[in-house]
Amino acid sequence: MTPKLIAISGGSGSGKTYFVNKISELLDASKLLIIPLDNYYRDQSHLTINERINQNYDQPDSLDFSLLLQHLTDLKNGKSIKMPEYDFTIHTRKQEMKEVDPKEIMIIEGILTLEYEHIRDLAELKIYIETPDDIKFIRRLQRDTEERGRSVESVINQYLDTVRPMFLRYILPTKEYADIIIDGTQYNPTLTKELLQRLL
Repeated sequence: MTPKLIAISGGSGSGKTYFVNKISELLDASKLLIIPLDNYYRDQSHLTINERINQNYDQPDSLDFSLLLQHLTDLKNGKSIKMPEYDFTIHTRKQEMKEVDPKEIMIIEGILTLEYEHIRDLAELKIYIETPDDIKFIRRLQRDTEERGRSVESVINQYLDTVRPMFLRYILPTKEYADIIIDGTQYNPTLTKELLQRLL
């Protein structure tokens, strides 16, 4: 078995996780490994909680791409890894790591997935999910207030200060690297099945 890598990108709230969950419904769990790019945010345990809150999480330097590249390379070569896990309530990595084995289909998903050339080179399929800005913001607002304990005001301020500017600067331009662009407002099961058939 040679693991196949799917790289999925798009702005915050575009529907990346939803799409990945739909893929997982079509594949046996023994064949699928999902790698959230968020797990590779840099460790910030040396910073105060206020310093962590004020970091810019929507630009490439916020991520440990070197570690991610090493892990993806190892997985593609059939080796297991110890994947970091991230805690959004305290804005840093958890102390424990998760031992992960390579699978037939591996998905790396996150806002900056297509930013790094070496990771694009490892992927057999690159997908960009395109969704209108107003829908992305509403989804992000719901997620961050309901799941991550954020206030409405903090979500709005972060969106205006970093999320939207960084999307325009870093994320939107990576759309050109995608093999296919998917509508994030309407799930297409037929297209999803066709994409998987290319790899299986």
